[in-house]
Amino acid sequence: MQTIRNKPDVVLVDVREPWEFEEFNEGGMNIPLAEIRQNREVLNLYHTIIVICTNGVRSKVAAMDYCRVPEWNDKKILHVKGGIIEME
Repeated sequence: MQTIRNKPDVVLVDVREPWEFEEFNEGGMNIPLAEIRQNREVLNLYHTIIVICTNGVRSKVAAMDYCRVPEWNDKKILHVKGGIIEME
């Protein structure tokens, strides 16, 4: 994942709550799951969106929501299966 994350058109979106992000994170930007729809515009610049959370549940929900955005049909949207827990 580190190789793909270093590209300029790739963004890592952590959908955990701010307190979780502050406690530990893998970088990227923090957009809590409850706020992903109202914050979509910040992701328009990126071609690849990688979504992450603690165990992969919230990131899967967010990725599925992002996949439903008609204007984003050309984007690559991924989520980290197993989340941060399985990355370690």
